Amino acid sequence: MNTHKLIAIVLLCLLLPWCAKAQLTNSPAELSPPSSNQWAFYASIYGYIVPESRDYVNPNFTADHGALHLEARYNYEALETGSLWVGYNLSFGEKLVFEIGPMLGGVFGDLSGIAPGYNLLLSYKNFSLSSQSEYFFDPGNSSGNYFYTWSELTYSPWDWLRAGMVVQRTKAYKSDLDIQRGFLVGITYKRVDFTTHVFNLGWTDPTIVLAMGFTF
Repeated sequence: MNTHKLIAIVLLCLLLPWCAKAQLTNSPAELSPPSSNQWAFYASIYGYIVPESRDYVNPNFTADHGALHLEARYNYEALETGSLWVGYNLSFGEKLVFEIGPMLGGVFGDLSGIAPGYNLLLSYKNFSLSSQSEYFFDPGNSSGNYFYTWSELTYSPWDWLRAGMVVQRTKAYKSDLDIQRGFLVGITYKRVDFTTHVFNLGWTDPTIVLAMGFTF
């Protein structure tokens, strides 16, 4: 691992004590349904430190107004590729909460096509299962069709801390594993959350994803 990668990891670890009194907000993959007469916005950026490959960042932005969900991503389906999404938020339950947001997206750039997808959240007490998934259709070649997913199972022992498992399937970079799996630790301070994800440790050279999100 080269020096700038090591420095990035150390800097994130140094942030952990500073956030010891933080309060939890939604994780990046969770839905955040706003009240019917207000907009709610969430911006996040994921930094990918990929072994023997190009490092890159993946910015995302969501806007919710009542049941309406809008979303924009870059470098998610592929590098130098963007996608725009429109969807509908649905929520059921009180103690056991189930939220689902079906979406339809247009993908453009180095990769072009359409993609139905969804955001999903199932939560009970301190446990949470969330998933952001899509199926990309390549109109020019069906062999380019692909199912993407980023899914997390987490436990929050305190309001400001969450930890758990994460899996992803992506073509944005090459990996020896079709389905990558790992662990995550996330903390939140006021409206800002920081999360470290470590994929494939013990199977191959690990990919590290450092994420920061802001709710406003």
